[in-house]
Amino acid sequence: MASVLYSAVLVTGVYYALAGLSPAWSAAGLAGFVAALVALLGVEQVARRHEADRRWAIGLLIARMALLEVVAATDQAGFGRVLYVLVPFFAYFSLGRRWSIGLAGAYLTAAVVRVSFTPSWWTDSEIVSDLLMFFIGMVLSVVTAAVADQQQRSRLRAERLVGELQTSQRRVAELSAATERNRLARDIHDSVGHHLTVISVQLAKAEAFRQREPGVADRAVGDARRATGRALQEVRDSVGALRAASFSLTTAVAALAEGLDDTGFRISLELGGSEAGHHPGGLEALYRVAQEALTNARRHAGADRVRVTLRFGEAATLEVADNGRGFAVGEMAAGSGVPGMRERMAALGGTLLIDSAPGLGTRLTASVPGADGLGVGRGAQVAAGDGGRGLGEGAQVAAGADAGGRGLGAGRGRGGR
Repeated sequence: MASVLYSAVLVTGVYYALAGLSPAWSAAGLAGFVAALVALLGVEQVARRHEADRRWAIGLLIARMALLEVVAATDQAGFGRVLYVLVPFFAYFSLGRRWSIGLAGAYLTAAVVRVSFTPSWWTDSEIVSDLLMFFIGMVLSVVTAAVADQQQRSRLRAERLVGELQTSQRRVAELSAATERNRLARDIHDSVGHHLTVISVQLAKAEAFRQREPGVADRAVGDARRATGRALQEVRDSVGALRAASFSLTTAVAALAEGLDDTGFRISLELGGSEAGHHPGGLEALYRVAQEALTNARRHAGADRVRVTLRFGEAATLEVADNGRGFAVGEMAAGSGVPGMRERMAALGGTLLIDSAPGLGTRLTASVPGADGLGVGRGAQVAAGDGGRGLGEGAQVAAGADAGGRGLGAGRGRGGR
């Protein structure tokens, strides 16, 4: 608004001077008039960059007042006086309401004092009209500033309330999720735990009565079977309710390894990087691959040691290497679950590489791209020992040998044995 008024006064004044409508306007006076108005336009540009800084606001207000005096002193056409109404408006934001009203009163008083030197000025309708319009302009300036200030405060207050509401909503959601997880944990403990206790007792009873009273043992086995069915159903219900919780591949694989690890089937877990930023769908797919690979290693490969490696970078990579009997990759059994794993990886733009040979164990490497779609199927380097042999396109796997002479993970691939 101020820039528009400055420009209007500048154009009108220059027009009057060039058109000869104000003969008293000298070249020096016109130059000072133009320079002061251009400087005021520059002040408005500076004010836009520092409007939130109170120290700048006070300094800019003083600069405006000084330049307005220059405009008034060099203006021979009388148009510059209208710009005085801007002073209370700017003062309202930099100094407050009292200063704004005080400056408006001061300018009105100065105007009355100036015209008082004109004899019988109160009988001159033009002078009285000018004073009345000046008074109305000052009042409107203060009122407009008050309305604008109130709107600005309301907007800031609304933004603050919206931020607080969003924070409260997040906290409510977190508390609700924590409450639901705690409830499910209690349900699992109270229901499934009870059923497991019943199963244990019934099986112990069946074992004790197996020789003396087979009928009692059979009933105990039947009771244990029914308790197992109820426990499985409750587990399914609980797991279904928990699916909405965030998935952590590291936590899930660690729990899987812990559940399968025993004296005859040792599992070691190695981690590298953070899974943050990776898509949950890809991480869940890698978990399913880990399940299948560990199941095959235990049931079919005859392995007693397995190393599971998780690496997170541009891609999430799972590597499962065992020291089992191995197999010829080209003669892979149809029921091994590998085709399903390949399809799962391919659907996500990932890769699945299997390196194995009879007597040399098996190494399975699955990789899915990160959230940005970049993968590491090519050029990835996986170091497992020494004697590097090629695995897949551009990937290299080096397989060492365990103390019994069996390779912990095969080193066979393109260019291998």
